[in-house]
Order: sequence, then structure tokens, then C-alpha cells
Amino acid sequence: MNESVLNVEGLSKHYGPIRAVDDISFQLHGGGIHGLLGANGAGKTTTLAMLLGLVTPTAGRITIFGLDLSRHRYQCLQRMNFSSPYVELPQSLSVRENLTIYARLYGVRDRRRRLRQLAEELAIAAIMDRKYRTLSAGQKTRVTLAKALLNEPELILLDEPTPRWTRMSPIAYAPSSCPINVARGRPFC
Repeated sequence: MNESVLNVEGLSKHYGPIRAVDDISFQLHGGGIHGLLGANGAGKTTTLAMLLGLVTPTAGRITIFGLDLSRHRYQCLQRMNFSSPYVELPQSLSVRENLTIYARLYGVRDRRRRLRQLAEELAIAAIMDRKYRTLSAGQKTRVTLAKALLNEPELILLDEPTPRWTRMSPIAYAPSSCPINVARGRPFC
């Protein structure tokens, strides 16, 4: 069995009397795609925010790659990334400018090569010099996925990936044709 990359134990987030997330536990192993399913308001986005260290849990423990997220957030985040329709890239910048900024923030060494590679593999080469605000929803999805793949993460968290994913959906494709598989250059799906 693959190494455990994510362990969640007794995770809760309360906002006063509201229990956004209430005592959940799960474990994920590498080499697969896993879904966090639930009705609207079930706490999925709050859970992802806690997994990214953006929201402090009321209770529970998160371990990523064997490290306690609360004590080793920086080390954990270096090995992971995320994409969410709730996080927009700067509208007035081009796709290339946006991805270049994020590549710098993520410490990507050969930024130009990595941007060319992702532009080709995710079919965004033709829109690299367009302003982000001019893109269709599908194009924005591919660009935010490229952002999430810039640092070649070992763990990718996708919040609400299916509404705007059509051809790009890893769920709709066999593992050999998964876009994340192609972009990472090794098996993922």
C-alpha cells in the first residue's frame, strides 16, 4: 500500500454554536484521487481551508506527509497545492504574468520551462498573453489548474473541481489520459 499522505483525526470547526465541521477523521494514501462529498453547507470548503492551514481547527489534528500541519505548515505546503473556484487570480494581469508570479512565490527554479510545459499540456499556450478577466470559465479552470501544478506538488487539493471541469475532469477520464497525469509526468490518477 502507498504511504499515507494525509491523516485527519477528530477534526472540528465551530463558529459559535454553528458546527461547520464536526469530528471528522480520515486517511488518504498517495497515488489516487479521493473525493470529499457532501451537501451544500456540509463543511467541505471549511475542511479544505483547514487542510491548507488557512483556518484553525477548533479541535483535531492534521498530519500531512507525516508532519503535524500546525507545527510544520511551511514544510507541508511546499509539497502540496490547491485550486478553487472561490480564489480568482488577479484580473488585470495576463495568464503568463499570473503564473510567473505564482511560480516565483512557489520557488519554481526554471519558471520559463515549467510555464511552457504546463501551457502545452493543459492547452493554454494560445491564451498565455491574454488578461485573466477575458477568459471563459473553462479557460480559467485550466489556468488555475496550471497554477496548482506549478510546483509539481505531491498532493493537490481541488475545491469544487467538477462544475467548470468538462474535458479536464480526472473523474471522466481513464488514468492514462488524466491531465494531471500528463502535467506531472508520472502516474497520479
